[in-house]
Amino acid sequence: MVIGFLNFLFHSKAQWPDFNKYPEYAGNDLGLTYTAQESVFKIWSPPADKAELLYYNSGADTVASETHAMQKSNNGTWVLKIKGDQKGKFYCFRVRIKNKWHDAVPDPYAKAVGINGKKAMVVDLHETNPLNWQQDISPEFKKETDAIIYELHVRDASISPLSGIINKGKFLGLTEKGTTNPDGLSTGLDHIKELGVTHVHLLPVYDFYSIDETSLHPNYNWGYDPQNYNVPEGSYSTNPYDGITRIKEFKQLIQTFHQNGLRVVMDVVYNHTRLTEESNFSQLVPGYYYRQTKDGKFSNATGCGNETASERPMFRKFMLESMKYWVQEYHIDGFRVDLMGVHDIETMNLVSKELHELKPDILIYGEGWTAGSSPIPDSLRALKTNVAKLDRIAVFSDDIRDGIKGSWHDILDKGFVAGDWDKVESVKFGIVASCKHPQVDYQKINNSKAPYAKDPSQTISYCSCHDNHTLWDKLFLSATSASPVQLIEMHKLALSIVLTSQGIAFLHAGTEMLRSKKMVENSFESPDSINAIDWGGKTSHKEVFEYIKALVKLRKEHPAFRIAKGEDLPRDIVFRNNLPANILSYTINGEPHGDKWKKIQVFFNVGAEQQEIIGTADWSVAVLNNHLLGEKDNKISSVRLQPYSCTIMYQQ
Repeated sequence: MVIGFLNFLFHSKAQWPDFNKYPEYAGNDLGLTYTAQESVFKIWSPPADKAELLYYNSGADTVASETHAMQKSNNGTWVLKIKGDQKGKFYCFRVRIKNKWHDAVPDPYAKAVGINGKKAMVVDLHETNPLNWQQDISPEFKKETDAIIYELHVRDASISPLSGIINKGKFLGLTEKGTTNPDGLSTGLDHIKELGVTHVHLLPVYDFYSIDETSLHPNYNWGYDPQNYNVPEGSYSTNPYDGITRIKEFKQLIQTFHQNGLRVVMDVVYNHTRLTEESNFSQLVPGYYYRQTKDGKFSNATGCGNETASERPMFRKFMLESMKYWVQEYHIDGFRVDLMGVHDIETMNLVSKELHELKPDILIYGEGWTAGSSPIPDSLRALKTNVAKLDRIAVFSDDIRDGIKGSWHDILDKGFVAGDWDKVESVKFGIVASCKHPQVDYQKINNSKAPYAKDPSQTISYCSCHDNHTLWDKLFLSATSASPVQLIEMHKLALSIVLTSQGIAFLHAGTEMLRSKKMVENSFESPDSINAIDWGGKTSHKEVFEYIKALVKLRKEHPAFRIAKGEDLPRDIVFRNNLPANILSYTINGEPHGDKWKKIQVFFNVGAEQQEIIGTADWSVAVLNNHLLGEKDNKISSVRLQPYSCTIMYQQ
């Protein structure tokens, strides 16, 4: 019923056919089905009157060496069976619609490609498995709020001359062990393991459009411009010409992470494609996979020129099968869904249901917003405000993000940690993970005016990511009167808030050592000199790293920071009143959640002045003014809270 309404809404009789009349194909064999005895090629293209398979001698060739006519089959499909072992062949499909041949493209289901993703490749996926791949097991993971996510770009991690990594900018670079910076401090994989996070969120690692894989010194991009959704990016492999290499090396990365206690989250961008009319989708079935406005133009809620139509059955099918493929073939542990607010709720819930059936402890989260308006009504889309309608899916909290560091779209806007007390309610809202709490004044929250999460597991708590300025750069640009020492304390305070808040904790790679991108706001195509993680920063800011590492450990050891049920928060988190100026404090009742600390008291001083808190003789101090003291007999009758600091106390 909903699908019919939405398709009617988008349908333009003047320009597009009635997509409701296209038959749906229910089989799970679109693309290539390979055996050594035969290869079966199948595409879905209801409007085609002819279809062909084209063979090429290499992935770089533009002229086909062979052409094979495909046979029309059931429900809009075209099929071709070729006897014998076709392994190593490069191929594309093309279709004729209304007597016009469209461009030859890999089909959307391609699992392997050659250089720059222009030609699909026949491979035996068994030959892409690293040694002992069948014994690969994901590390134990019990509940969503146990996750501490580390967002990382493959190339950023290793490309710096100071990384000590041999395979710079490659999947294999993140499999190397024992790598250090010039001062002997761990880098790459060992650094991530030392930090203690549970999940590594990799920025796009599927095959994207903007990198020239033929270059010895490829240009830079984050990768939010999808080309082939089911294939790893070639520029991250040691041989992008060979379809097997990129697959095997990405599997090696995942296997190595798993062996070192790290789960892998994949950043996926099903909301748009880099190309529109020229995309693999459009060349086979023009218009179907994208939404259109009432006047027949491509709608653009992504700000990238198009938005996909997740509510249409065959794109919903593609998206679901693609994500299941990454889990089954690559053992992926979770997905971050880019601009998830573009997708409809029904599709996201179906995806979650089937992925959880495959992997019960999978982690799914996304951006609960769009970059523009969409033809689909807000009530039907996976927006932040609709997270209660989503099944085991979390959304990013822009409320705590902008509360902590200031508005993302106003460089000069100061955040709570830089002394803007007006943002205290946004931070309190973040502390309780966007859930209902009687002590939060919703009229004073920056981006939301009501609770939207039912449980903390539906909220990603963070203050920075790859988008916009790094945390350090934002603080530097907004807190213009702060000294370098004060900026460091503000930075530590910001991450203290993230790592002590309820919800799922999320850290931007390098933020644990004051990562800067030299004030470049969105570095998606900036050079390595801007994007590379500066591993020298681990030496110069070692104290910051050690503090963040200690907070990660503290969060993992104390379930009171990882409460599962939203209904427990009003009882077990109490914000204190009648405190000195610029002090936010709250207590957590740890006992009901199995914490060895019966009660926890957290203080944030966001003012430029020292403040004294008396009457603390019954409490031990674990963290004092952004410094870890550990579990000692640190009972004192009063505590002096230094400017821009976090202090944590507890009772056994």
